[in-house]
Amino acid sequence: MRISDADRERAAQRLHQALSEGRITVAELEERIAVVYAARYAAELMPPLADLPGNPLDVTVPAPALSTPAGPPVVLRTGMGSLRRSGNWQVPARLRVQSGMGSVVLDFCDAQIVHPVVEIEFELGAGSARVLVPDNASADIDGLVAGMGTVKSKVPSAPSRGATHFRIYGRTTMGSVIVRRRYRMFKNL
Repeated sequence: MRISDADRERAAQRLHQALSEGRITVAELEERIAVVYAARYAAELMPPLADLPGNPLDVTVPAPALSTPAGPPVVLRTGMGSLRRSGNWQVPARLRVQSGMGSVVLDFCDAQIVHPVVEIEFELGAGSARVLVPDNASADIDGLVAGMGTVKSKVPSAPSRGATHFRIYGRTTMGSVIVRRRYRMFKNL
């Protein structure tokens, strides 16, 4: 049976999630993505997905629909200084973070998040940014472009029902962006 573009995108999302979970390497992701986007039939999707959890042909189940937040973003700016949001703060639906050479820390772990989707747009120069998300949250970083910097996510990219999903996009010229959970020294406390 012929597959649609949406089927290819869902297969690609599974591969990106496998990368974020440490199941495949970046080189494997690139090889498998090429096969997925060249596929015309469902059977052609089996090889790149065969060794991952779940049914390789189960790409027609739609992902949960999450609407994009509307309205103007809250703008956070720093030049050469640092910018930090942490603790109990009210998270807006959309954030725009601009930094020339400063460092940015956005800690959402103890924040009040009332929106199912939070959009963060980065405009970074040479500074770095850390985004700390709650334990059950997911983050899509596919729209974030790095010039000479690096972009890493250590959380799942696919949204899960009932958990906050972060859409992170924009650009970083020479800085790095990392999305992860908060480190905990003693998990039982």
